[in-house]
Amino acid sequence: MAKHETVAIHEKYSEDGTHNGEKCPRCGSFLAEHDDRKSCGKCGYTKHQ
Repeated sequence: MAKHETVAIHEKYSEDGTHNGEKCPRCGSFLAEHDDRKSCGKCGYTKHQ
């Protein structure tokens, strides 16, 4: 995966408009998925896999 890869919005959501991503336990935002961790861009929470 390239740095700053462009992803279409329809790839992030299912047909009914829901999102399958994991939510942050601190603030409720969606966690960004990286190679070795999941992180929240809003509050800084990080979950190592």
